[in-house]
Amino acid sequence: MKTKREKESSDEGSMFHALRKKSGNLGFLHAFLASLSVILVSEIGDKTFFIAAIMAMRHSRTVVFAGAISSLWLMTILSAIMGYATTIIPRWFTYYASSALFAVFGIKMIKEGYEMSPDEGQEEMDEVQADIKKQEEEYEKERLGTQDIETGVIRTPGRKWFHALVGTVFLQSFTLNFLAEWGDRSQIATIVLGARENIAGVIIGGCIGHFICTGIAVLGGRMVAQKISVRTVTLIGGVVFLIFALSAFFKLFRD
Repeated sequence: MKTKREKESSDEGSMFHALRKKSGNLGFLHAFLASLSVILVSEIGDKTFFIAAIMAMRHSRTVVFAGAISSLWLMTILSAIMGYATTIIPRWFTYYASSALFAVFGIKMIKEGYEMSPDEGQEEMDEVQADIKKQEEEYEKERLGTQDIETGVIRTPGRKWFHALVGTVFLQSFTLNFLAEWGDRSQIATIVLGARENIAGVIIGGCIGHFICTGIAVLGGRMVAQKISVRTVTLIGGVVFLIFALSAFFKLFRD
């Protein structure tokens, strides 16, 4: 009686071995394309996009990009791992739950797109500018220090060691993007994909997607924001989410 390992080694080079290898490659490719697509349709015109765009107009593009992409890559890896950790849950439940969640996201995005005003992108950008200005004022206040009312002495805490090590702009870009991405639709989608797809494909696809979106934001975010229609991107994103909701059902039945 041959063991499972003996059977697998005996048919190396056979048609069955080739089919298994091809299935593994398709699994990676499907995960890669799904993750890449979801990030592209979720992040273009999103809050993290405007954060990178606005900060790049005020500070070094390289530093802003480094802070933003470090934050988003870390979030992608953590989200995919969180999703992968749920593989202890029965496979059929994971696929049905993820399909339902993608369908809800898709319907919600299409509804938001139809109800969205033409200047939605500008409103989002104004909100982000206010958040950045508020944080910059806090950093400036910390740098200048506070005056003791009784003695009149100005107390300056000085630059914290972490700020001095990585730089204020890098830290601001990292922090703002991480907080904006936490709990965002793209993060939840990455968790869902990590639970049902090839985790390496999900991480690589997500990281490349963030690289593209953040790169566009840093290089010409304001111009892109004025040219693109956030409403159109949202509607397209809704359709993409619905497609992946259906693909999960087909994949479950096929397997």
